[in-house]
Amino acid sequence: MKIEEALKIGNGLDLSSKTLINIQYTSRFLEEHFAALLKEFDLSTPQFNVLRILRGQKGKPASLACIQERMVDRSSNTTRLVDKLIKKALVSRRICPANRRKVEIEITAAGLELLEDLDPLTAASNAANTATLTTTELETLNTLLDKLRKDE
Repeated sequence: MKIEEALKIGNGLDLSSKTLINIQYTSRFLEEHFAALLKEFDLSTPQFNVLRILRGQKGKPASLACIQERMVDRSSNTTRLVDKLIKKALVSRRICPANRRKVEIEITAAGLELLEDLDPLTAASNAANTATLTTTELETLNTLLDKLRKDE
């Protein structure tokens, strides 16, 4: 469905505005689908992102600043997200022995197990969401999206 039909907007929109509205609308559409998948596991998308970041540390602890820097949604309250994951026993927090002012966060075995369960489901969801695009189109889309973030 064209963006004009989805949002019931006329043809008077300039191409730049139409493109950015389309990107935002599509992003929300994909986020909602992914959030529905994670809801079954009592996880939010930012919580999932934190778990993936910590798994990527390969057993090394991460600071809150490190996690925040790598978040997809950098406006997320990382401390609150970590606290919720601690309550779910998916991550642990401790004071760094070498620097008592530094807090270290690590993924737990339960967190790793949850991600292992989610990996095939997220891969299938991602494949389904991009099934209408060819490999070349996906590569082009990634190149264009990277180009849009030129000021990053």
